[in-house]
Order: sequence, then structure tokens, then C-alpha cells
Amino acid sequence: CCSQRGLAERFDSTIGAGTVLMPFGGVRQLTPAQAMAARLPAPSGETDAGTLMAFGFDPEISRWSPFHGGVWAVVESLNRIACAGGDASACRLTLQEYFERMFRGPERWGKPLSALLGAFWAQCRLGVPAIGGKDSMSGTFEDLDVPPTLVSFALAPADMGSVISAEWKGPGHRLAVLHLPVAQDRMPDPDAFLRNCAALHTAISCGAVLSAHTLDRRGLIPALSAMSMGNWIGARIDRTDLLGRPIPGGALVELSDDADVERLFRGCSLTIIGTTGRQPVIRAGEITVTLHEIRSASEGALADVFPITAGEDARTYPCPLYERRNKTRPRIRVARPRVFIPVFPGTNCEYESALAFERAGAVTDVRCVRNIAPGDIEETIREFTRAVSSAQIVMIPGGFSAGDEPDGSGKFIATTLRSPRMADAIADLLYRRDGLMLGICNGFQALIKLGLVPYGEIREMRPDSPTLTFNRIGRHQSRIVRTRVVSVLSPWFAAVEAGHITSVPISHGEGRFVCTPEEFDRLLQNGQIATQYVDAQGSPTMDIDYNPSGSYMAVEGIVSPDGRILGKMGHSERYGRHAYRNVPGDYESGIFRSGVLYFA
Repeated sequence: CCSQRGLAERFDSTIGAGTVLMPFGGVRQLTPAQAMAARLPAPSGETDAGTLMAFGFDPEISRWSPFHGGVWAVVESLNRIACAGGDASACRLTLQEYFERMFRGPERWGKPLSALLGAFWAQCRLGVPAIGGKDSMSGTFEDLDVPPTLVSFALAPADMGSVISAEWKGPGHRLAVLHLPVAQDRMPDPDAFLRNCAALHTAISCGAVLSAHTLDRRGLIPALSAMSMGNWIGARIDRTDLLGRPIPGGALVELSDDADVERLFRGCSLTIIGTTGRQPVIRAGEITVTLHEIRSASEGALADVFPITAGEDARTYPCPLYERRNKTRPRIRVARPRVFIPVFPGTNCEYESALAFERAGAVTDVRCVRNIAPGDIEETIREFTRAVSSAQIVMIPGGFSAGDEPDGSGKFIATTLRSPRMADAIADLLYRRDGLMLGICNGFQALIKLGLVPYGEIREMRPDSPTLTFNRIGRHQSRIVRTRVVSVLSPWFAAVEAGHITSVPISHGEGRFVCTPEEFDRLLQNGQIATQYVDAQGSPTMDIDYNPSGSYMAVEGIVSPDGRILGKMGHSERYGRHAYRNVPGDYESGIFRSGVLYFA
């Protein structure tokens, strides 16, 4: 029972801009989500419709009895859906199995059958069918066997506006345990479980339950620990007699001030156990544990395997704001500027980027590199050159160009744009037609390799020129960060004020900005440091919780000398309705709106 943040952050959790629940929630992003919630992908517009997905599996129960393991896997997956605000009765299941090799004794053959019978028993009693499944390879190596493994994945359609997360929302709220009766044979009461799920769904829908976390044989302590850390809210536990008990199939819920418990949970077994508190401690009788101790214990367990720090300091760096704007406007105005978005092998953000510009009022032109035959590359260059010539904005979206090629990602994009015809078209866009360029993540890496930022022109780079390199922690980072607008020189920040703080998803392995101190000072004085990573107080910092890549002087984005070319690491395009509900923040960056207004 410990945090797996060091593993989870290696995976892109915001791709597609449909993420509703981040893997870790709260202001501090420390409370693990128990269910995945994502909006359905839509080619245009917005939708409230989405999917909840959760899994259930307990290896210790399955080792003791594969039949019980199958039963409780189904119960746990449905319970997690209910605690996220979903309707457990609307779920459909898919089962994943993984068992030891079938040899040396008939009992080995009986374990998969026993587990499947247990899952089937649960499906029949709970009225929830499995409509898919997958078997796996043999789980035996010499004398080592995997435990009998049947994982239940539950999926349910849901209104993403009704989804809740597990971190406590505020102090002074009652905490209650919803119990599930368990028989002497350790089997759950299916009717009671269905009542609990229905009551949870109703209570969450009307706002009576603010957060919820499933309970299992490990009892209350893991849930209390996880729920407290996200928003750094403590608790006082009065029912200390429940702390050491297993509570399989139960739930720990945070109740709103006006929750009508008797009406909402009629027919259910509910026990008030304490209240949330303002101090970052959990008190239970004479025992007091600080949230710092809980975090250290939780994150320290796997820190040697999946690091979450890189030996960095947490210093802050005061940085003056650059408030002078470049008010130069294009000689030719257009009501709806055209945005050319090239898609290179490995690009994966073109849909979100196009939608962000279309929301702001632009017309988008998305075209893919073709490279199957030798002649395709030449044709792509001709097509891209025509597209740049007819556009007012060129936007290079994020992704993993050419699989994040060795010695620096973005090289393939940069090489393509350096071709004579493309370079001439870009120069015409920027210097004759007063156009704009934007590069995010992989696009930023390409812009900085070309020299377009910070120099404003395609040129060969010096060995000490600013660049982007591997994150200091040495791995991919995916989370939400806070960035502050340092300079409003750029037209890309025409609709925001200097000092504006925005929350933005990041997802990169090579996002650390590096430059010489002399170059940084020059860029700062010229207003070319566009944005910086900042902490909860709004100060630029090297703390990895806020500056995950370890960027020099917390730089997140820079601009060209006239501000018309912007490169930044954070995925400002990954935002939409209900996005990242469990991580509070202002996700409206204003850059897409600003880019369109520049031509109005």
C-alpha cells in the first residue's frame, strides 16, 4: 500500500484533452484516482458524455481462494465506479486472467475454472455481465508461479459533470463508512451491495457526497492516508475501534454540510467516524500522524525503483515582469486567420491543437507528412510550402517526432523545415506577411533547434545556444503544472496580463530548458522569457513538484525578439469541458484567442 506516482508519471495522462480525472488529484496532486474518467472524443464542439473505468483485484484473496478472488474482483471494480459517481448497475465488465502453467497436477487446472466461476457468481447476483475478456501467457518461471489472477475491469457511461474524486474537499465535513455485510463464508451480500451502490450514486448526484474511496480488507488507514494528501486536509477520527478492521466492499465518504444521511442511505449500514480538519494531521484517539509523515512513508516505498525526485533544490527565483507590449499589427487583417498544422511521424496532438484554434475562431488546415515512397517526401515539401503560403499562422503540435529520435527530439521536424523551399515560405510568412508561429512540446523542440526561438530566424546554432534537453529526473513527466506569464511582448499574450497564472498539462521527457546565465539575462531584458513554472505562491522555482523538468530559472516558454514566434513545453491546447476536475486551476491560457485577435 503505497504511492505509485513515480511509475504513473511516465505515461501521458492528458493526451486527447479528454481526461476528466488525473491519475493524482488535489492541489498537490497526491491523492490517487480510483477510476479513470474521460470524455468521449468529439471531432468538434464539446460533450458531457464520457466513460468511467475501474479495476478490481486482490492477490491475497485470490491466493487463498481463486473463487473468492473472482467474486471480490467484480465487487471491487463496481465499487470504484460507484465511488466515482457512476451507476454500477449500468456497468459492463471485461476480465483479464493470468495463471500458472497448466502442468504437474490437476489443482492447477482447477484454479482458472474456480476464479471464473466466482466472477460468474458475482455477475449473476449483481446483474452485471462481462462482454469481453482476455487470457494471458503462462505465469510460471522455473519454480515461481504468479498468484491466481482474475482482474475485473468495469466500464460505465457517465455524465462527466457528475464525476467526483477521492481527495477531501474541505475541513469540517463529516466522514462516514458505508459497510457491506459479509457472510461467514466470506462472501458479500449482493443485495446490500446493490443498495449501497444505488445510494452512493444518488448521494453523489445531488452533491451530498463530496469525495469517496473504496475500502477493502486493509481497512481505513490506506483510504484516510490517500484522501488527506491531495488537498492537504487532515482529520479527527472518533471511531478508533474501526481503524484496524477489514472493511471489504465498503466505502469511506466525505459528506456535505447539508447531507440528509437518513434519507439518502436508508436501508444501508452507515457509520459516522469523524470529521475533516484544518490542520495537516490525522488524529485518532491518542495517536497523531502528520501528513508529511504519511507522504514520506507512501512515496518512499518505491522511490528507489521509480524515483520522484532528482536531488534538486526547492529554491525560488524572483523574476521581474516585462509589461511592454509589441503593438505591431499585420498589414493585412483577416476575420478568421488560417492555421496550418503539419503532422509529422510521431505527432499526436493535432486534433486538440486544431480544436483549440477553431474554438478561438480560426480556420485550421491539418496535413500529414507522407513518407512511404521516396517521392512522397518531395511531394510533402511542395504541399507544405503551399499550405504555409496560404496561412497566417503555422502551429507545430506536440508528440514524439520519429520516436523522440536520439540526441534530441524534434530533429526530424527541424530538418524538414530547414529545406530551402520550406525555409523560404516560413521567412515570407514571418517577415513579409507578419504571420505568427507557435510550437508546443515537440514543436518547441523543433523551433529551438531551428533558431526561430530565441533568434527569430532559421540559423545554425552555437554549442552554447539555448536548447532543450532531458528532464533532470531522467524520465518522462506527466502532470499538471502552474505557469506564470512573465512577458506580454508577444502577440500570443495580447489577451492576458503579465503575471497571469495558468494551470497546464505537461507531458515530455526532454523539456528542460538550458542556457548560459548571460543568455538568460539578455532574454529577460528583451522580454523573451515568456512563461515560467511557479509554485503555489506564484514564485518561479526549481522544486520538482512545480518544475518537473528542472528547467533553468524555471523557464517554460520563450519567444522570438519581436514576440511573433512562441515556443512552450506545456500543452495549453489540451483543455475542454470537465477537464482535470480533480486538480483545481485556471486552464484558460488565452494564447489561442490572442493569436486570432492579432489578425482582427
